[in-house]
Amino acid sequence: MRIPSPIPKKHARIEIIPLIDIMFFLLASFMMVSLSQTHMKGIRVNLPSPSSAPTDPTKKDYVAIRVTEGNLIYFDNAPMNDDQVLPRLYELFKQNPETKVSISAEQQALHGDVIRLLDRVRSSGLTKIGYQIKTAQATGAPGTIPPP
Repeated sequence: MRIPSPIPKKHARIEIIPLIDIMFFLLASFMMVSLSQTHMKGIRVNLPSPSSAPTDPTKKDYVAIRVTEGNLIYFDNAPMNDDQVLPRLYELFKQNPETKVSISAEQQALHGDVIRLLDRVRSSGLTKIGYQIKTAQATGAPGTIPPP
């Protein structure tokens, strides 16, 4: 014969809430460890110091050159003869080798004239060259496609 125990028998249960707490603790611990192992790297920037000398306002670091129809060349809207272009470029290079040159051409200027000017700028030693480009106007000129 079986005698029942006076202590009630309980079945084992798995509690989920402490398991979730432990998992969040482990997740937070791993995140903190991985962040502490990451070395933040940035770009070094040389900021100007207040003791640096101001730049000379008379020293020009930009020149705009425009080529028009008939190989007319303008330096900052001042007309210049074709034989004076290269000496002027050498003079700009001697004043400041970092002078920026912006080349633009009118629509009727010949491609060869613009390339010849570009070759002169490069041969003078100036290396910072930019181009001003405008979209074709929708005037219906032959060979042009209107912008979308």
